[in-house]
Amino acid sequence: MNAISINMDLATRILIVDDDAGIRRLMSSFLDKHGFQTETAANPIEMRERLAQERYDLIVLDVMMPKEDGLSALTKLQREDGPPVIMLSAVGTDVDRIVGLEMGAEDYLAKPCNPRELLARIRTVLRRREKRDAGPQKEAEAQDGETLRFAGWRIDLGMRMLYDPADDLIAVTDGEFRLLRAFVEHPRRVLTRDQLLDFARGEESDHYDRAIDVQVSRLRRKLSDGAGSGELIRTVRNEGYLFVPAVTHG
Repeated sequence: MNAISINMDLATRILIVDDDAGIRRLMSSFLDKHGFQTETAANPIEMRERLAQERYDLIVLDVMMPKEDGLSALTKLQREDGPPVIMLSAVGTDVDRIVGLEMGAEDYLAKPCNPRELLARIRTVLRRREKRDAGPQKEAEAQDGETLRFAGWRIDLGMRMLYDPADDLIAVTDGEFRLLRAFVEHPRRVLTRDQLLDFARGEESDHYDRAIDVQVSRLRRKLSDGAGSGELIRTVRNEGYLFVPAVTHG
C-alpha cells in the first residue's frame, strides 16, 4: 500500500461497511465533505467484492452484522494484509474493544459515535500507518547492521528480525517488533504505557489506546518460548513495564 499523507485527503479512499443504510449515508456524506473519497458496502461479502476491484486506504467496519460479523471479516482482512481497520460496535465494553484490537483493528469506537470523533480517529490511523510505512526504510538506513542481544536472544534492527536462543527466526508483527525495540533500547528502566505507546507508535498516537497491554502480552508469549529465557518483561504495578535482562551490542 502506498504511503498516505494527511495533507492529501482527496487521494484517500475509505470503505464504510455497515448493514445500516442510514449510518452508511451519514458517515459517507460527512467524510466526503472533509475531502475523503468514500464508498460503502452493506456486508462483508460486498466489502470483499469492492476490495477485489479497488484499493482502499482504510476501512470503517461494523461489528454487529447478520450472517458474517465484523470480527470474522477482520480476521480474513488480516490474513490478506488488508488496509487498516477502524471497528464500530454498539457493544462498547473494554473486553470487546480489546478483542477487536488484539485481532488487528487499528482502533475501536462505540456506536453511536460523533462523526467528528470518527474523523479524528481516521486521521490518526492514517498518520500512524504513514509513519509505519516510512519507518522500516529509515530505520534500516540509520541502524544498518546493528544487532542487540539479550538473554540469548538476538534482534537485528536493520533487517527487523528476531532470533531466539536456538538461533531460530521468530515471526513478529510490526507492532511487536517496535514494542520490543522500545524495550531493548531502554532496558532495566520502568516505562509507562504512554511512554511505550510513544516509543512504539510515535508521539502522534492517541493515548486512549490501551492496546499496549495486549501487545505486551503477545510479545511475552513469544519470548517465553525461548529456552531458559526466564522473565524478560516485568509488570510494575501502577507504573508500567520493565525490561529485565541486560542488553549488549554486536
